[in-house]
Amino acid sequence: MNFEDYRKQDAVGLAGLVAKGEVSPSELLETAVARMAAVNPKINAVTMDLTEWGRQDVRRDIWGGPLAGVPFLLKDLGAQLAGAPTSAGSAVFKDITAQADSAIVTAYKDAGLVTFGKTNTPEFGLMPVTESALLGPCRNPWDLTRTPGGSSGGAAAAVAAGIVPAAHASDGGGSIRTPASACGLFGMKPSRGRVSFSPAGEGWGGASIQHAVTRSVRDSAALLDAVCTPQQGDPYFLPAPERPFFEEVGKDPGKLAIAFTAAALASDGLDPECAQAVRETARLLESLGHIVEEVNVPGDLAAMQKGAGDVIAASIAATLDAEADRRGRPVGEGEVEALTWAMYQRGRQVSGGDYVRGLAAVHAYGRAVAGLFNSYNVLMLSTLGSPPIPIGHLTEDVREYAKRLFAFMPNTQAFNNTGQPAMSVPLAWSQGGLPIGVQFVAGMGNEALLFRLAGQLEQARPWFDRVPAL
Repeated sequence: MNFEDYRKQDAVGLAGLVAKGEVSPSELLETAVARMAAVNPKINAVTMDLTEWGRQDVRRDIWGGPLAGVPFLLKDLGAQLAGAPTSAGSAVFKDITAQADSAIVTAYKDAGLVTFGKTNTPEFGLMPVTESALLGPCRNPWDLTRTPGGSSGGAAAAVAAGIVPAAHASDGGGSIRTPASACGLFGMKPSRGRVSFSPAGEGWGGASIQHAVTRSVRDSAALLDAVCTPQQGDPYFLPAPERPFFEEVGKDPGKLAIAFTAAALASDGLDPECAQAVRETARLLESLGHIVEEVNVPGDLAAMQKGAGDVIAASIAATLDAEADRRGRPVGEGEVEALTWAMYQRGRQVSGGDYVRGLAAVHAYGRAVAGLFNSYNVLMLSTLGSPPIPIGHLTEDVREYAKRLFAFMPNTQAFNNTGQPAMSVPLAWSQGGLPIGVQFVAGMGNEALLFRLAGQLEQARPWFDRVPAL
């Protein structure tokens, strides 16, 4: 299969060709591997080459699963693949091999996906850019001087560059939606409890969730169907959807009441092009028959951010202290990056009471925001504060770090902490040709509504054929 024909298909389309015998899993894998060889030196998206693992996989005589034979990549954070390390972007973990698959990896295998690599991520997923000291900077296929976002930046860059049509990702503060916006992709962060973290512990007090970045809406739905089965003992889980999410794509969402804001929740304001994208999307939604009203998002954001910061810092401290216990010596300052070390030191000062109060502030914010959905079906706002920023922009001046961080990602962390599903949809482009995502949030557990709305938007303003030249 040549690359042009490969790129014309999404994952569901490729699986259909395999099912009809028009292409073999081996042909798909070799096309993906050739594309990786051609573009990865420019973007540094795939940082662990597992091509031989994939080649062994496609030698199976019997194929099954809804996505059988489709090449796939795992993020090098969160998902454990037996026999391979999961570095989390850190030298501390680069040589520690997983003994068993995570539940999500087992589900991907059962769906028939062929994993042949792992993707770049910042250390412990702490930044919304992908520039770890261990793995090196990942570059945006739309502009190699710009970030693809983070922490699933490698996944998004690989999909945007055409290596794969979809890739595993995770989101603890915007890490699916941020790179989806920066790379012109669709990115759904599911509800808390929709995707199991088994057998590992829950990420950042339940704020983190796993799923994928994709070029098409239906791929995201199909992948979520494949992995949304609760596992025994999960502390958070949701009832099974009424019908497969795949069946929601293309269904009429009906006439929705949509709230929107062109504000930035955690900074002084949006880049004018992002604000314009929100208002243009509001007009598009009205033209599709929805009721659209401008609102202020309720809740004590500052208290939530302080509480979430304590939870994240304590989680980092617990991770590094556990590793120190395992190996019998402390983790030293020189073994991790400056931001990680600062978070580690903060986390070691977080008391049990601080942690509980932090979670209480997070949950109070979630209850306040949930009240908005008594009057509206969906909230719409910009995914990011600006188009993708230059590589190195966040870290070039440590005194400006917090300001620059929230100027870039003011609107995503809130919905990790409410637990609600949220998606970034590539509906706008800057004058410089960079993607701008628009974010949509629904009530807890209502991914089905978002998939219906996303399908409608995909038809109204298609983006699948808009790809970077690279």
